[in-house]
Amino acid sequence: MLEKVISLLQDSTIQVPKILLTNYKTLKLSDQEFIFVLYLLNTNHVLNPKQIAADLSLELPTIFEMISNLETKDLVKIETYQNKNIREEALNFDGLYDKLAFLIVNGKTEKPDKTNLFDLFEKQFGRPLSPMEYEIINGWKEVNFEEELIVLALKEAAYNGVNNLRYIDKILYEWKKKGIRSKEDVEREKQAFKQVKEAPKTELFDYDWLNDHE
Repeated sequence: MLEKVISLLQDSTIQVPKILLTNYKTLKLSDQEFIFVLYLLNTNHVLNPKQIAADLSLELPTIFEMISNLETKDLVKIETYQNKNIREEALNFDGLYDKLAFLIVNGKTEKPDKTNLFDLFEKQFGRPLSPMEYEIINGWKEVNFEEELIVLALKEAAYNGVNNLRYIDKILYEWKKKGIRSKEDVEREKQAFKQVKEAPKTELFDYDWLNDHE
């Protein structure tokens, strides 16, 4: 399924409402259900389980289960209509839109973080993030990388002249291997490195973590 999802997200015609992207967990959607909803929102909403299963590389029982779950969560409902004397079914997403509108009106939308983490990345990159980049950043948070550490890794990459998530991901996992969990840990590691290597004093973010071969 992963390859299908990547292909879907890379399609330039696919639109992802930011309010849904940053709040699908609040709506209690699983990652798989989120991709399913995203797929349907970018179609004509006609319910064709066999076609959906083929496009997303899923089994039919999984498709039916997700539809049932979305109905239970009051996010969609199935409607029937006649198309040239053929009875067809479509998914109505009014429930989903109502819940998203409620979150906006009541100021209960889930912020990426207190310092608007996604906006920091977009400002540094000089462009909007892609849906896949949003997912990667959310993935870091889900595996318990602290927001402070993610921001520090972003700054490290910027000071080394690199603006891509792959480089930042390598920095984060290098820190994880070294047991670095905070800004203080980053500073201590740099001080230790400078002492061992007898390097001249540098600015905090001049140290290239990925080329540290001790």
